[in-house]
Amino acid sequence: MVFKYTNAFVAIASVNCETLMNFYTKLLEQKPVILVPNVYAEFSLVGMRLGIFKPKNTNESEFEAVSKSKISLCLEVSNLEDAIAHLTVLGYPPPGKISIASHGREIYAYDPDGNRLILHQAKEERRD
Repeated sequence: MVFKYTNAFVAIASVNCETLMNFYTKLLEQKPVILVPNVYAEFSLVGMRLGIFKPKNTNESEFEAVSKSKISLCLEVSNLEDAIAHLTVLGYPPPGKISIASHGREIYAYDPDGNRLILHQAKEERRD
C-alpha cells in the first residue's frame, strides 16, 4: 500500500481566530483567498498555503493550553531589517536579537497566540 496525498499545507488553530486572521492579513500584506469569518481563513504563500481556523467548541480545550510549540512557521525574507520593522509596526517586535546561522541570519518572532515565526535572510553566496 502506498500513501498518496494531493497537497499539503500548514494550519494553525486559535480560539482567538479573528485576531490571528487579522495579524496574518497584515503580516503577509494580503487578504485570505478563502475566508469564513471567525471560522477559517486560508492564505496563499509562495510554495504553500497557510490556514487559520477556530476549533469547534468541543475541541477548544485542546488548543487553549499555553505551551511552547516545537513547530515554527519559517518565512525567508529578502531584507531581515525590513521584516523586523514590519512586525514592530504591527505591534509584535521580535523579543531577541538577530542570530547568525550557517545558512544566513535569522530572528525569532511570535504571533498574537505565541506561535513562533522564524524570519530568515539567506546568506549571500560569493560569486567569484
